[in-house]
Amino acid sequence: MAVIFIRSSLIYIALLIIMRLMGKRQIGEMQPFEFTVTLLIAELACIPMSDFSIPLLYGISAILAMFILHQFMTLLDKSSKTFKFLLSGKPSIVINRNGVDFAELKKNNLDVQELIESMRILGYFSLDSVYFAVYEANGTLSALENDELDFSPSIPIAVVKNGKLDNKNFEITGLSKEELTKILDDNNIKNLKTVGVFTVDENGRYYLQQYNKKYVTGYING
Repeated sequence: MAVIFIRSSLIYIALLIIMRLMGKRQIGEMQPFEFTVTLLIAELACIPMSDFSIPLLYGISAILAMFILHQFMTLLDKSSKTFKFLLSGKPSIVINRNGVDFAELKKNNLDVQELIESMRILGYFSLDSVYFAVYEANGTLSALENDELDFSPSIPIAVVKNGKLDNKNFEITGLSKEELTKILDDNNIKNLKTVGVFTVDENGRYYLQQYNKKYVTGYING
């Protein structure tokens, strides 16, 4: 027991020192290479604590090697825009003046529902409540608020996502098939598959956007 306690304590102290030297970034603010190194360090720390056949020095050396690699990658990230792009990626504008940029979402392996969830975390419940939204290289979402909105905020429900009708959400909104058809007809939409996103809130306000087109808003029966 004493040996386990001592080995674990030494590994803990070594980890504490290494993580302190790596900086004060939170997990959500880490670049991909930083997060990868952090996971590897955590895994390497577990091995010498549980396997007595591995000298403690080997475990500490492996952790130190990961720290040196991290410092080297950080240097490359800061010294060259090319390396920064390769290691960390680049910000991606997923909402612009025309609405959702579905091509950028696809590049980032995201869908409309994930974008809506990320916006709700920031306090924005409608897709047109921001002028621009940017997924940063570290995966966080930044947004520029639309200060011209003239309606009371309400939680919208995504009825159509990526050209497909969500039957459950369709029922929740109380929208009839006739009302949906009328909205599509009013906007010269012949095929539901061309609709990237269609949301309706409790006030009857809808947000409708086809692929590669500017979004439109309105009210049901309005």
